[in-house]
Amino acid sequence: MFYSALIDLKRQGDLAPVPGLATAWKRIDERTVELKLRKDARFHNGDEVTADDVAFTFGPEYMFGGTQPLRAGGIATTIKTDNSKPPSVSVYKSSGPALPPEVPAIARRLWPSLEQVKVIDKYTVRFINAVPDVTMEGRIARSGSEIISKRAFLASKDWASWARSPVSAGPYKVKEFKPDNFLVLAAHDAYFGGKPPVREIRYQVVPEVSGRVNGLLSGEYDFVTDIPPDQIKTIEANPKYEAVGGPLLNHRLVVFDKNHPQLANPKIRLAMAHAIDRDAIVQSLWANRTSVPAGLQWEFYAGMFQKDWTVPKYDPQLAARLIRESGYKGESIPYRVLNNYYTNQVQTAQVMAENWRAVGLNIDMQMKENWQQIFDNTKPRGIRDWSNSAPFNDPVSSIVNQHGPNGQQQQMGEWSNVEFNTLSSLLETSTDMSNRQRAFRRMLEIAEREDPAYTVLHRNVVFYGKRKDIGWKWSPTFTMDFTAANLQLPKK
Repeated sequence: MFYSALIDLKRQGDLAPVPGLATAWKRIDERTVELKLRKDARFHNGDEVTADDVAFTFGPEYMFGGTQPLRAGGIATTIKTDNSKPPSVSVYKSSGPALPPEVPAIARRLWPSLEQVKVIDKYTVRFINAVPDVTMEGRIARSGSEIISKRAFLASKDWASWARSPVSAGPYKVKEFKPDNFLVLAAHDAYFGGKPPVREIRYQVVPEVSGRVNGLLSGEYDFVTDIPPDQIKTIEANPKYEAVGGPLLNHRLVVFDKNHPQLANPKIRLAMAHAIDRDAIVQSLWANRTSVPAGLQWEFYAGMFQKDWTVPKYDPQLAARLIRESGYKGESIPYRVLNNYYTNQVQTAQVMAENWRAVGLNIDMQMKENWQQIFDNTKPRGIRDWSNSAPFNDPVSSIVNQHGPNGQQQQMGEWSNVEFNTLSSLLETSTDMSNRQRAFRRMLEIAEREDPAYTVLHRNVVFYGKRKDIGWKWSPTFTMDFTAANLQLPKK
C-alpha cells in the first residue's frame, strides 16, 4: 500500500497487467521494453515521479551494487546470503546509503540479466536486458520492482532508516513503524489512483488466533487475517461480521537441506515426499477449502503449465522401501518449525512428523522462534517449512526465483543441482516456448523426484474476518488493497 510499480495487476480479477506508474508499454525487441510514465504521479515527499527515478531504482546504488548481469551462454553463480545472521556489513557504497550485500543478491534473483534502464526523456524509459527474456513485463510488475524516490533515498542516513520509512508513490505513506508490533500508514492524498478513502490504517501484530477473532468481534479491529477454517463459524455467527478469502498464488511446501548426512541420499528425501498424507492435511486442517496442486506450478502459467504432472503420491509402503534401500539406520533428522508463522503450521508439522515416523524415520521436531534460528548453520540443518509464490505467470517467477542459482535454497547453501541450474538459465533466456516447456518439466523431475529440493504440500489459503458493512474484496496475491477502488466505507 505504500509502494507503486510501473505495471500493476487486476488483483481482485484475472491478474491481467494494467497501468500503474506507466500508462503504456511495448516491446522494442526480445531484450527491450519501453514504458511511458504518467505525468500526474507524485512521491510521498511531493516530488514528481520521473524517468530519472525509475532508472535510479534499477541502478547500482539502490538495487544491484557491483553485481553484473548474466549474459548469453552463462550459468548464474550463486550469490550467497546468510539469513541466520543480522544484515551483513555493507559492501557497496556510493553517494547514498551503503547497500547490505543481501540487497544486490536478492536483486539478481529478481533481475538476473537486467543491464540498464535507459532514460529516453523525462517520461520514457527502456528496460534493456543482456539476454532475450519473454518475462520482462512480468518482472516489471512483480513485487520488488516498485519505484522509489531517488532524492529521498540519497538523503537517507543509512539503509535501515530507509527500509523502515521508504518513499514511493503508493496510496499510503509510512507514518510510524515498530518492528514485530505495529505499522501505521497515512493517506497519500496526491496518489494518482485517487484519494484514499481513509486517513490512516493501523496494522497490529496479534500472534494468537483467539486474540484476533475476539478483537474483531469486540469491535477493536475492522479486519483480521490468517483465520483458520475452524474459526469461520465463530465469526459468521455474529451478523455484523463475515469471513472472506480462498486459495492463493502460493503453495506450502517442505524444504530439504541435502547437506545433512541423513538427507544426502535422495531416496530419503523422496521417501519423505511419498510418506505425507496431503489429503488428510487438506481435509482435517483446511476443511477441504483448498487442494493439492500439480507440483510447484499454477494454472495461470497457461501454455507452460504441465497438466499431467502430480506431486509424489501418498504411498507409505514405497516410502518404507526407499528408506530400506538407502541404508538408513534410524539416525535423527532435525525438523525446524516456527510457531504458526503459517496458518495451521504446527498442526501440519505434527501430522507430517507422524507420517514420517510411521515409515521408520527418526524425526526430531524442533520449535524455533524466528527465521534466523531456522537458517542457523552452526548445527546440522535438515527440514524446514516454506511457501513459494508465483508473482507473475511464468515458471521463472517461482521454480527459478526460489530454487534456481540465486533462489533462497541455493543462497542459503541447502541444495544445488548442476543440471537444474543449467536449465534455469535456459528457461530465463530462451524464447522458444517448446524448449522452455521441456526445460520446465525436466526441472520439476529433478527438484521433486530425482534430487528433491522440496515437496509441495497444498495450495496456501488465506481467510480474513471483516466487518460486513465495509465493502472490500480479497486478492489471491496476498495484497490487502485499501485503495478507493477496492474499499467502500458504510454511509453515515
